[in-house]
This record gives sequence, C-alpha cells and structure tokens, in this order.
Amino acid sequence: MAGALHFEDIKEGDEAPVTSHTLTRTDLVRYAGASGDYNPMHHDEIAATAAGQPSVFGHGMFSMGLLGTALTDYVGAGNVRHYQVRFSRQTWPGEELSTKIVVTSKRVEDAGHLVDLACTLANADGEVKVVGEATAVLPSRG
Repeated sequence: MAGALHFEDIKEGDEAPVTSHTLTRTDLVRYAGASGDYNPMHHDEIAATAAGQPSVFGHGMFSMGLLGTALTDYVGAGNVRHYQVRFSRQTWPGEELSTKIVVTSKRVEDAGHLVDLACTLANADGEVKVVGEATAVLPSRG
C-alpha cells in the first residue's frame, strides 16, 4: 500500500503483506554480534549437539525482530503502542519464516484511532514459531 496507512483504510480481518526470510547461519552470527548474545546454542554446532539439539538454532529475539519489522512496515514505525510475543518453537537454519499479521479489532479512544493485531511467524510447513499481539495508533482522514 503506497503512502501512510489510515484508520479508515482497514477493517477487521485485513492482513498485512507477508514478509518471508530464510534463516541462515550467517544471520545467527550477525545477530550474535549485534546483540551481544553469544549463547553457544546459536553458533556452536558441537555445543548444540552435545546439549541434545539437532543443530544450532535461531535467537528468539531475531524472530521477534522479523515479525516486528513486518508490523512496522504495515502500520508505520512510530505508530506501534504495544507489542508482545511468546516464543512457541525454535527456528532452524534453512527454514523459510513468514509473517502473518491480521487486524483483529479497531476502536477510537482518547489515545486515538487504535488497531489491534494478531501476529505470527511460521515456517513453510505452517509450524508457528512466534505468536504475538500488537496495538497501533493510526492517523485518521476525518
């Protein structure tokens, strides 16, 4: 959608454009460096398998960030007022992860024109990795 999203532009049930990303081992290393999270489960294959994991796995906050980026791409970076997630499954290198963001309700309050959204990140098999919710305030045409 070109330009800013307005409150009047959306209705319950609308979905944001899907964003997809294939997780790579390079993503894990780059995220570790950027975040300072050097947990060996995310970069050390030997340590991960010794701990009973099939491989290294993605940082939960990286997955949250992928979903958050899709959210801000949809409603605007300065418009998110609430965003929370629950990590439901690990992400693995090679998985294609896709976002799904659905408008669940709209309301007008003193805080403005608010939109509630259900947010998920899942792999190509439909296995949900992150489940979340968000609230955004949108500009009104009125």
